Amino acid sequence: MRILCVIPVRGGSKGIPRKNLRPIAGKPLVAWTIEQALAAKEEVAGEHELRVVVSTDDAELADIAREYGAEVPFIRPAHLAEDTTATEPVIEHAIEFYTENGWEPEAVMLLQATSPVRLPGTLARAVRQFAENGKDSMVGVIPIGPFIWTWHADGEPTAAFEIMHRPRRQELTKETFRYRENGSMYITKTHVYMDHHNRLAGYPGGTIDLFMLDEVEGVDIDAPIDFSVAEHQLTQILAEGK
Repeated sequence: MRILCVIPVRGGSKGIPRKNLRPIAGKPLVAWTIEQALAAKEEVAGEHELRVVVSTDDAELADIAREYGAEVPFIRPAHLAEDTTATEPVIEHAIEFYTENGWEPEAVMLLQATSPVRLPGTLARAVRQFAENGKDSMVGVIPIGPFIWTWHADGEPTAAFEIMHRPRRQELTKETFRYRENGSMYITKTHVYMDHHNRLAGYPGGTIDLFMLDEVEGVDIDAPIDFSVAEHQLTQILAEGK
């Protein structure tokens, strides 16, 4: 299967300025995701063809991405790098570029650089699951317990479980767990983007698979404290891998 791995990064960031370039555990934030994608490319070589591209509007980010081994064949147009720009048009732009240049991907792996904590082998395992299961799309999720609450329309809190029959943790099954989408990874057949302009095939007849991530892989960097958490986890993973 031909899979285009797209890592979208902008130069601007309102929450944490230039966060994709900010050092974390010894290298720029974006570098972690690039290296993880390239490792997956090597691991699935011979089974699947994976190309790793960084889509950015920023020259400095482009240089860093190339330094760490990613393809950066274009600078993203300004109209696709605004604060209000959705991710899907950015992915479609990359698909169109590669297709017009003679390499049409069958699927796209979307990786968010702001989720830098991925265990060794995770992305290769995701590629294989996607290819084997044949679903239209797949989303990375973190399993969480069923003890979830929401606010009902009448203003009263509502439990997502039976309060009078609270299950014990050892009684929980795949069906009773909830699964949190963490934004780290999506794999989607190309036609879903081009025909439905979405990373997930939620339309009638479309199919979605869940890919289980480890709890440690659930960090999403959105605030300064998230850098500290992610750096601690990355440092631990590196130490355990030695």
